[in-house]
Amino acid sequence: MSTISLRLDDRDERLIKEYAKAKNISLSALFRESVLEKIEDDLDLSLYHDAMRRHKEKSESISFDDMMKELDLE
Repeated sequence: MSTISLRLDDRDERLIKEYAKAKNISLSALFRESVLEKIEDDLDLSLYHDAMRRHKEKSESISFDDMMKELDLE
């Protein structure tokens, strides 16, 4: 396991420590979960933008009624 350090001003440090205490989690857990959630959000957003770009280039949309007919679910 590795250690990462960061610099915070006193105000940010107090805020972060109080938040972790209020949530009853360690600072390590707070930072780890926050960073991993941020990475996941960025990846999701990137995938969304890529999917929307591909959709605009070649839309394969069909209406709900046509889909129901195609799936023989009428």
